[in-house]
Amino acid sequence: MVQYLPILVLIILGVLFAGLSFVASSILAPRKKPSRAKLAPYECGIVPTKELPQRFPVRFYLVAMIFVVFDIEIVFLYPWAVVYKQLGTFGLLEVVVFAAIVFVTFLYLVSNGALDWGPIKRWQPAASDRTVENTIKRITAQESARHASGSHDDSADHGRVA
Repeated sequence: MVQYLPILVLIILGVLFAGLSFVASSILAPRKKPSRAKLAPYECGIVPTKELPQRFPVRFYLVAMIFVVFDIEIVFLYPWAVVYKQLGTFGLLEVVVFAAIVFVTFLYLVSNGALDWGPIKRWQPAASDRTVENTIKRITAQESARHASGSHDDSADHGRVA
């Protein structure tokens, strides 16, 4: 019974700390309602004029989950590597099962878009009928349309010899 005394003391200290934190929070918390300025979101001192068009993407949370998964894997693999020879085949099988579970978790996160950071960019081959003559005709037509509309920009001709 004496060997469990430190554990009991730690449990009592943990419960006591949590309880005192709640009591101190209720005593020290402000009683009045916050002003509109305190409730407004703060971003670099600029008052926002409109709501954001979209919510915060979930991808950031998925990346955090990947970090936690691999962090936990390293925490468990390091002690295993230290006592690997003592564990033998049983230890090897256990770590293979553990690695498989971590890999399945990784596949789940990747399938949910954890590593997708924007629209998918697909390779598109150039049109087969594109030739030097077609490109020159297309650019000439674009320039003549620009000249006709009166929106000729000299900076567009930068680097080109007349």
